[in-house]
Amino acid sequence: MTKLLKKRRISYGNFIIFAGGMEKKLSVKTILWLLCAASGVLLSIPWLVPHAGMVSLVALVPLLLAEYIAAGAGIRRFWLWHYGTFVLWNALTTFWVCNATVGGGIFAVLANALQMSLVFGLFRLARRRLRGALPYVLLAAAWIAWERWYLTQAEISWPWLVLGNAFATSVKDIQWYSVTGTLGGSLWVWCANLALFGTLVSFAGGRWKEWTGAARAAVCCSLALAFFAPPVISLIMYHGYEERSEKQVSVVIGQPNLDPYKKFASMTQSQQTDILLGLYEKELSKGDAKLLMAPETFTFDVLLNDIPSSPTWQRFHSFLQEHPGSDLLFGAATNELFFTASPPSLLSYPYGNGWRMPRNSALMLSPDGTTEVFHKSKLVVGTELTPYPKIFVPLDNFLAAKFNGGSPLMARDSGQEEISLLHLSDGTPLGCAVCYESVYGEYCTGYASKGAGFIAVITNDSWWGNTPGYRQHLSYSCLRAIETRRDIARCGNSGISCFIDQRGEILSRGPWWEEAVLRGTVNVNTEKSFFTLHGDIVGRVSTLVFLLLLALLIVRFWVKN
Repeated sequence: MTKLLKKRRISYGNFIIFAGGMEKKLSVKTILWLLCAASGVLLSIPWLVPHAGMVSLVALVPLLLAEYIAAGAGIRRFWLWHYGTFVLWNALTTFWVCNATVGGGIFAVLANALQMSLVFGLFRLARRRLRGALPYVLLAAAWIAWERWYLTQAEISWPWLVLGNAFATSVKDIQWYSVTGTLGGSLWVWCANLALFGTLVSFAGGRWKEWTGAARAAVCCSLALAFFAPPVISLIMYHGYEERSEKQVSVVIGQPNLDPYKKFASMTQSQQTDILLGLYEKELSKGDAKLLMAPETFTFDVLLNDIPSSPTWQRFHSFLQEHPGSDLLFGAATNELFFTASPPSLLSYPYGNGWRMPRNSALMLSPDGTTEVFHKSKLVVGTELTPYPKIFVPLDNFLAAKFNGGSPLMARDSGQEEISLLHLSDGTPLGCAVCYESVYGEYCTGYASKGAGFIAVITNDSWWGNTPGYRQHLSYSCLRAIETRRDIARCGNSGISCFIDQRGEILSRGPWWEEAVLRGTVNVNTEKSFFTLHGDIVGRVSTLVFLLLLALLIVRFWVKN
């Protein structure tokens, strides 16, 4: 490719490629498709192959070269190529969403790729008015600003493919996430890709020969720093970090392995509870544990107006009275009833003479019957959340009446507005991230900033089947451990249940799609990491840089016109 660009033999129709002494013609458009496809595949590799995060440092170079060639050749409608790149990346890495909802999976791929493509399209627009490196700086800043918006403000949010997540299985390379958070990884990806791309273009254009020896040495050093300084710093941090422990908590994780598609048809809730308590009973016969964990939405019979009326709660309470040294954390699809003339929210459903408001909750139950409740706030669009309810609830009601027998097409769970902690009966505070919440880095620092000594993650990844989805989701908990410097106990309905230390290393893990029980110890640490204290500085600075460059771009267009 370097020789190809160096010759610069563009006739606005064909590239001339020399192979084995034979001159073979390929159209410019074919070359563009090959380059864009290469980027789509390379971007996907870190999400599909463990410990392959470094691939992301070169994954965007083919796309940038394709754009550079297209601009030089005067190719029109290049958005087809870069949109195709992002569709391929999204499809290869998140196709498994279709296992739970085909329509939702297709929408997630196309809509997320469209947003990526809009960011790239803004960069192409900037190339018309801004010179030198400024358009590329705008591209990196705009991308990271978009990722931050996804992670903090957007109601329709799917931050699964934040570039910094590429290193989720390469924890020894990213210990500095405790300072920068995941968007620090996104910045690293852009710096490395842009540095390599700029060097290739300079070399191909002949400018390399015009540089002095000192200039060439400076470029080589800069490239080396861009690629290797972050992992070297991380290794130093990794080996220098000591697990902090103010006290230890023994934990038993129950993994009942209940097929969510057959949950109600195959057995009753009482039978499911029998399975879980049987796992606990067997493990507790070997020794006590302070905390017992059950997965997300284990039961559906909890009424928030009268929690003790739940048969599952009653079974759990009786079990804890027989094991008075333990508390139990479990997930439940709960409901709250309101007996008012008007609905308490657009998201509530009619129920008898009142209204029902559904929630996805985590409950902490102590032997004396004390129950604390936390409601999941980061909800999955469509399957849990109807976003922008003033717009989408009336639309959903209309579509439901027309095509779905009156049943809403989108779920309408309600979350709580602010993070709160749960407590063991001895007063130890912990944060509980319910499933999808563990994808949001700065959100999860809220647990640590409020004083959580460790973090529990309860989830049900069974909906996706044996696909990369559950493995990707597991790896994101490793990022949260590094960012907050908190031990994590993770309980999945069908796996992967595990214990993660403060360096993001998985200490022990259970099997996938099997009944299992896992015992471990978590360290309580209330010291706050830099990222917990100061938040997402990389995202905020990138947003500021983007807004400044966007203002400059608008001025340039205004002056030109």
